[in-house]
Amino acid sequence: MKSIWSRPWLAAGVADRGLRGGFQGVHGETPRRTSRVARSILKLVPRVSLCDYPGMMEFERLPDDHPALAHSPLLRAARLTLGYALDHGEIGLTARKAFKRSFVHWAVDAFDWPGFGAAEAFRYNKVLNEHEFVPLQVVHFLLLERRLGRHYKGGFRPTAKGRILAASPAGLFAELIPFFILEVDHASYGRFDEHPCGNWEIWLNVLNVKTEDGATEKELYGAFYGEGPDWDNDGWREMATFCQCVIKPLKWAGLVTVQDADGDGPFARMCTKTPLWRAALRLETDEMVQPAMRH
Repeated sequence: MKSIWSRPWLAAGVADRGLRGGFQGVHGETPRRTSRVARSILKLVPRVSLCDYPGMMEFERLPDDHPALAHSPLLRAARLTLGYALDHGEIGLTARKAFKRSFVHWAVDAFDWPGFGAAEAFRYNKVLNEHEFVPLQVVHFLLLERRLGRHYKGGFRPTAKGRILAASPAGLFAELIPFFILEVDHASYGRFDEHPCGNWEIWLNVLNVKTEDGATEKELYGAFYGEGPDWDNDGWREMATFCQCVIKPLKWAGLVTVQDADGDGPFARMCTKTPLWRAALRLETDEMVQPAMRH
């Protein structure tokens, strides 16, 4: 279990945002209820623990020049962070061991994070701290947890392992992304300290089928838990929990895209696999997937 509270600079940021919980390992439980769609898919899937996820699903080792790696915002941010530290010798830290504002401002511009570019970040604030740019906070945590960087005399410096992987996009992806998706408590950097019923064995195998042609967040929620909750009714909090803990990590990893859905209401968003999903993931339900018609 990896707890955010072991790192005071992260704990302080979470406290400032009014959140509870922490980045920690989470081994999901079998949901108390699943929809008929999910059950029909999952009856073909062996029941194994995701503690042994290589047996249930595999991340393919890609070559460094694979074009699908460009779809991962989290990988891009990690590479840029390591690159900056290598170019400048280190990244300055505050007394609480968070990245200093000068680097946070650089990262906002350089990361060009989907939905949180410089225009959005500085619309209401002239300065940003690390905990106000959550993707950077997650990157900082991951680099330390995977021993790709360390804090030393007031600065963040890449380790020998970090220097090697900074030059290998595929190697860095393999080091960070499976850990991020499968071992981090994604509720810890969201609005609510709540988790949906289920585990990654179920979520990934069902999503592998349902998102091939694209599906809305409401449709995906319904595939697992039944129809009803939506962003514009009393079930919005259940939808938010599901999207925070399942859809957002996949989006940040670059495995799915989430875009506004035309004609399905003001809150409807469509989730679709990226080429990175097809290149990097091997799942038990792959044989059930019928490739989407693409023009």
